[in-house]
Amino acid sequence: MNDERPVLLEMRGHSLHITLNRPRALNALSHTMVNLLHEALARAEQDDTVVSVVLGGAGDRGLCAGGDIRALHDDARAAGRASLEFWRDEYRLNARIARFPKPYVALMDGIVMGGGVGLSAHAGTRVVTERSRIAMPETGIGFVPDVGGTRLLAAAPGQLGTHLALTGRSVGAADALLCGLADHYLPARHLTTLTDALSATGTAAEIAHAVGQFATEPPAGELGAQRSWIDSCYAEDTVEEIVRRLEESAVPEAADTAAELLTKSPLALKVTLAAVRRAARLDSLEAVLDQEFRVSSRAFEQPDFVEGVRARIIDKDGNPQWKPATLAEVDDEQVARFFAPLSPGEKELGLAPGNTEHTP
Repeated sequence: MNDERPVLLEMRGHSLHITLNRPRALNALSHTMVNLLHEALARAEQDDTVVSVVLGGAGDRGLCAGGDIRALHDDARAAGRASLEFWRDEYRLNARIARFPKPYVALMDGIVMGGGVGLSAHAGTRVVTERSRIAMPETGIGFVPDVGGTRLLAAAPGQLGTHLALTGRSVGAADALLCGLADHYLPARHLTTLTDALSATGTAAEIAHAVGQFATEPPAGELGAQRSWIDSCYAEDTVEEIVRRLEESAVPEAADTAAELLTKSPLALKVTLAAVRRAARLDSLEAVLDQEFRVSSRAFEQPDFVEGVRARIIDKDGNPQWKPATLAEVDDEQVARFFAPLSPGEKELGLAPGNTEHTP
């Protein structure tokens, strides 16, 4: 009988192997899974027999396609609050992974999106394959990149991160390496051998040697050749100006990108641009996660999130009716409200130094 536990834990040598185990759902992340991961890492941190952690996903389609979007959608439609508690615990988990004191290896094979990026791209060692497709696709469903994604994208070379944040496009192995979302590439056929080798290692130096035995140059990506028009067009301060520069570019790919952006939620686009630019000025992942929690809390209240999930995932008609419908209708005051402190009846995430709440 197949093991139906959503998170599998197995000690192999001195390495704790954690497997996300919802393959039929592309290992989508539930609140239960977040709590199980917290517990596993807390124990591993204190257990001297655990020298390293290896994260992978069940099946061969992906590590994790993100949070359980349907559950979040249903909660938003019902005016619930469970999603906020999910994000509170998820973002704390992202911070825990980034600060984990032992080697943490993420096998980013196949689809890695949204919450899957949060579980893997903050790891000390990040491995991609020819099957990897990595994305923060939130603007297409009326949401905003989170799980520390705005910090990761803000740190990408030039304006590549802004391009990926606004379009929500996925990237393969070479572009993930270029953007700083991954560290090593190896063909998927070597993953089993690599995990066996990792089980026989422990220290960071031994892990680096094991990965180095299999790592090689990935097939060519796309973004490197597009840096010129991306860096030029996305350097503007507003989404309207970015779209205008893209439309006026002589590069066909730029004009296509402008048309693509105009299919996204206008509100989500403007908040996303502000979030990435603000993240670049914050001094820690914890501060960024605090900001993202405010933004997610506000985005959850907007009609665009429910409508975006309906159009893209539930009904799949590809025709979301955004509110506001155009970029011109979204003013600076609307955007600023996403970053304002939460109301007294709400609870901030509070991870950044100086706050009273910290990662458990």
